[in-house]
Amino acid sequence: MIVFIILGIILLVVSFTVNNNANPLSKFSNLLKIIGILLLLIGVFSSMFKQIDAGKVGVKSLYGSVQTDVLESGLHVVNPLLDITVFDVQTQNYTMSAVHNEGAQEGDDAIRVLSNDGLEVVIDLTVLYRVIPNEAPKILKGIGESYTDKIVRPVTRTRIRDNAVYYDAVALYSTKRNEFQQRIFKSIEADFKARGLVLEQLLIRNINLPESVKKTIESKINAEQDAQKMTFVLQKEKQEAERKRVEAQGIADYQRIISLGLTDKQLQYEQIKAQKEIATSPNTKIIFMGKGSAPVILSDK
Repeated sequence: MIVFIILGIILLVVSFTVNNNANPLSKFSNLLKIIGILLLLIGVFSSMFKQIDAGKVGVKSLYGSVQTDVLESGLHVVNPLLDITVFDVQTQNYTMSAVHNEGAQEGDDAIRVLSNDGLEVVIDLTVLYRVIPNEAPKILKGIGESYTDKIVRPVTRTRIRDNAVYYDAVALYSTKRNEFQQRIFKSIEADFKARGLVLEQLLIRNINLPESVKKTIESKINAEQDAQKMTFVLQKEKQEAERKRVEAQGIADYQRIISLGLTDKQLQYEQIKAQKEIATSPNTKIIFMGKGSAPVILSDK
């Protein structure tokens, strides 16, 4: 668009310059004028139409003066002299990570903070945010287009450092992690809102502790696991001992009942039953019964 206007002006200037009978190019002056005017008209009319893509808004400015109204997504007819700055109002993310080529900046970009016990904790973080459409002119006027580097990054890193001093390193790593995340979310959210941004979500991706603290935590976890394992073993042994005690008591009770309940007549009755079963066996051939003595059984096997 601007290119057409510039080319049109250049051709008009050239056409008037060569409009001289002594100049061999004078015969092309009228043609150059026509082409120049056409290019100028195309450039002007093209500049009057501005398309704003979905998820974006346009901020109008005239000679440095920013207008308060914004252009929503779609096709608009505007003053050709206006300068339109497009802002993305969709969700954006900014990652600060210790892993190379993973964050928004090259190299180790993790946030290093000091806990209240004086230990250095390394935090990997992702910020999800977006521009408030109606606040885009305010951002352009007060901050400019580089609001990510001027607001998102420094505010996030500062607020995390300010809030980390209320927690010790182990708490940040374990029990107080969610509380810490909610705390920094509220403080960053307020700062973003004052500058025309909405903080949608704050994701603590990783918290790295000093190696000595890691070893201490691992030792504590191992000790707790060993204690739990020993408690389980003791409970199992107690249950086994109780089972054996009940079993022994049952056997003792059984023997006591049998010894009290068995008489000579009961034993004689049980003996007759056993002899009857032997006598009816198909393998039995001859049975000798003696008076007052046990029977003699002859078998063919």
